[in-house]
Amino acid sequence: MERDNPIKITDENTALTKAMRYCAYQERSQQEVRDKMYEWGVAGRIIEIVISRLITENFLNEERFARVYAKSKFNQKHWGKIKIKQGLKLKRVPDVLIKKALAGIDLDDYMTTLQQLLQKKAALVKEKHPLKRRYKLQQYAMSRGFESDLILDILKNSEL
Repeated sequence: MERDNPIKITDENTALTKAMRYCAYQERSQQEVRDKMYEWGVAGRIIEIVISRLITENFLNEERFARVYAKSKFNQKHWGKIKIKQGLKLKRVPDVLIKKALAGIDLDDYMTTLQQLLQKKAALVKEKHPLKRRYKLQQYAMSRGFESDLILDILKNSEL
């Protein structure tokens, strides 16, 4: 059951302690922490003070968050760079840090992952017509956030 009136946190130290625990659990973006503190009912002026303290004490680091986010989404969910970039933009990570995070993904691993995704999907696609089959594979890889030119290169150079 949801509460209509969330508990208001008016004490800066309480908000800081709670936010530190929230950040220690996993990497967070500034926006995630800000949103969570609004959810907790923390006053706006206290939020900014707490965020600056979290940054100073290295609980919050946007660059580190972007790197971890990009690496984990690629390794665990097999997302392409386009989808990772969209996810980071939703978390309001600056473009410069997004570019750095995406540059951290190894190109050989990226191409291998795309190749494996397409092979796996090709085994499941029942379409017999070669153009329709290829289109379905291309759409699938694009929905996973991979770039169309890379997808076309792999589809051209393989027998999928």
